[in-house]
Amino acid sequence: MNPMNLASIPSPAHGVLYLGPIPLRGYAFCIIIGVFVAVWFGNKRWIARGGQSGTVADIAVWAVPFGLVGGRLYHVITDYELYFSEGRDWVDAFKVWEGGLGIWGAIALGALGAWIGARRRGIPMPAYADAVAPGIAFAQAIGRWGNWFNQELYGRETHLPWALHITSSEGGRVPGYYHPTFLYESLWCVGVGLLVIWADRRFKLGHGRAFALYVAAYCVGRGWIEYMRVDDAHHILGLRLNDWTALLVFLLAVAYIVVSSKKRPGREAVVEPGVSDGPAKGTAAVGDAAAVEDAEAGAGTGADAAADAEGEEKAAPAEKS
Repeated sequence: MNPMNLASIPSPAHGVLYLGPIPLRGYAFCIIIGVFVAVWFGNKRWIARGGQSGTVADIAVWAVPFGLVGGRLYHVITDYELYFSEGRDWVDAFKVWEGGLGIWGAIALGALGAWIGARRRGIPMPAYADAVAPGIAFAQAIGRWGNWFNQELYGRETHLPWALHITSSEGGRVPGYYHPTFLYESLWCVGVGLLVIWADRRFKLGHGRAFALYVAAYCVGRGWIEYMRVDDAHHILGLRLNDWTALLVFLLAVAYIVVSSKKRPGREAVVEPGVSDGPAKGTAAVGDAAAVEDAEAGAGTGADAAADAEGEEKAAPAEKS
């Protein structure tokens, strides 16, 4: 052991355990646990906003498969040489359990799946996205530990006390002590989730702004963490592709927050049609959005009718005189 690294993060000897003939992969477990956390926490936030229990899980049935496909597609497309170059087996592109999910593709196609599920339920997609945003950040924090099981996506060599000890020499790895970028991103994602929760309570974020804040904050962390990584990646003007992606997505998220804040301040009055119980005291009752608008229109019509009647009543004596 390097004397400079008497204290370090050990890598697991195996990323797979076998229960008889059934392989139990650490990477897959981290993804599954992350999904459960995201759905559970998203459900609590959805109910607090006036939604119905179970709605988040129903929509997640669409979002999760789409997200997994999107994450894998992004990884395979941006690292195609790992699967389609000479000497490689293209079948490996389907082996998700061996690692390789791009968060950008996962969020993009996952959002499409969520939109389909939300549309089928008559749920406003921005409100759903706001409810699940911090849970997604926590899910990412858990999922990053899958990279630890696979001994992948570490950073530059270091002699810091928390260095990650890589022991595998497969796939071009060089055993040694490296920055645990998986841990950096995991902790950053926990911070992002807490930031969204605080900002949502403090500023009553709505119409997709909580989700946009999660995206922007994640991109900031992903930018500097990506810069530390040493795994092979495509570069554009000296920067890794994922750095450019993080910068572009960050700008889009911030622009959305600014524009949305001006057009639609505050939160949605109704998040799920057909739910009768309001989310909390002092907020609008939850029900069908159209019914709320009709009620407001009816109130206005009633007020106008009362004013007309009062005017006629005052005019009648004048006519008699």
